[in-house]
Amino acid sequence: MKKSQRFTIKIIIAVFAVIIGGVLLWLYSTKALSPEDISVFSEDSLKMEVVYNRPYKKGREIFGGLVPYGEVWRTGANEATTFSTNKDILVDGSPLPNGTYTLWTIPNPGTWKVIFNSKMYPWGINLEKKASRDPNFDVLIIEAPVIRVQDTLEQFSIYFEKANDLMLLNLAWDNTKITLPIKK
Repeated sequence: MKKSQRFTIKIIIAVFAVIIGGVLLWLYSTKALSPEDISVFSEDSLKMEVVYNRPYKKGREIFGGLVPYGEVWRTGANEATTFSTNKDILVDGSPLPNGTYTLWTIPNPGTWKVIFNSKMYPWGINLEKKASRDPNFDVLIIEAPVIRVQDTLEQFSIYFEKANDLMLLNLAWDNTKITLPIKK
């Protein structure tokens, strides 16, 4: 092999190494700002799981500011949030078949729309910084009232609670919370 060919191959390898290193650094730095978390509910044979990234408030106006009212939000940061259930369930009285869904929301001052979408997306937003959601894959849309909370929640949180014969899926951040009742 000629010296010039070896040099060209070394340059190509170096360029690929820089690109891969840059992508890994970018992914690591975004995860550090909005770490990934998993919320799990398990009872009898039912298992539900939410995988999402948790951004911080950092003194910002969240709803109506960072997260605009009336627009689809990826419901967290980084990758699209996913919701999985191994059993058919009722979400606020509406059926949701077992499976894995991306979870999207449309926040408004008094209510939120919560959208379960059957398509998996590699990232929560596109290059124009708009939600990646394709509404053709929406399986269920629920409207939930906003609950105002007194104590400001610094980091976005999704968590399950048990309340009598219901499971509650809570989404909370800043001074806002919504709750979705779930039944087997």
